[in-house]
Order: sequence, then structure tokens, then C-alpha cells
Amino acid sequence: MAKKVYFAGSIRGGRIDADLYRRIIEYMQRTSIVLTEHIGRPDLNLMEQGKRDADIYDQDTAWLRESDVLIGECSCPSLGVGYELAYAEAHGISCHIFYDKTKTQLSAMLTGNPYFIIHPYSSEEEIYEVLDGILTC
Repeated sequence: MAKKVYFAGSIRGGRIDADLYRRIIEYMQRTSIVLTEHIGRPDLNLMEQGKRDADIYDQDTAWLRESDVLIGECSCPSLGVGYELAYAEAHGISCHIFYDKTKTQLSAMLTGNPYFIIHPYSSEEEIYEVLDGILTC
């Protein structure tokens, strides 16, 4: 049975990694259902226009509760992604955090929490090797 993945990546915190998000999402879609596939869209900020923040919150938390695993790309700091990680932890959802160790250092609130499984990487290819292990078990 295909896993349901909640992919978390920065939206309002910055879209510098949107192309990376898209590639990761497309890779995961080969074997899994990505509930938040829109995170990889370059026009995501335009898609949000006209939506009430409360509606976005309701939809995202519903997707989180439905998911089997949260995969977060956290190289670009985001308050929303931090909240999603805490929400997933509170609901017992497995959390895997990826970040480019050549560009950033994660918050101690993430690295110091043994609940989160942290995957530092220095090349994009490393992400896909780890995802294979997460999504096929």
C-alpha cells in the first residue's frame, strides 16, 4: 500500500528551494501519495491569494492527520514548517527532516529533539537514496 506523505517546505518564509521541492515531490510520487504536491509549484503564492488563512490551516492539519509520514525540507527556515513538525509530533506522525548542511544549520529545537529523524545532505542525490529507504519500508 502506498504511503501518504505530507511534504513540508517553506512557502511564506521564502521560495528559494521551490524547484528542489518540485523534484523531491515528483520523485516521491513514483511510489507514494503526496498530499501536499502543490508545495513544489512555482506559482504557489498566487494560488494562495484569495484563500483565508483559516482555510489553509484547516486543510493542512487535515492532511497532516491523514498522512503516514512527514517529509520536511528545512534548508530555508519557515515558521509554518516548524509548526507542522510540532503538530505531526503531537499526533504521532513519523517526521524526517532534510537540510543542506553546506547552506544552513538547523535549529537546536529540531536537532535536539530525538523524535525527529534528521538527514543532512550535501548533494541532492543523497536525498533520493534516503527517501527510498523511508518510503519502501
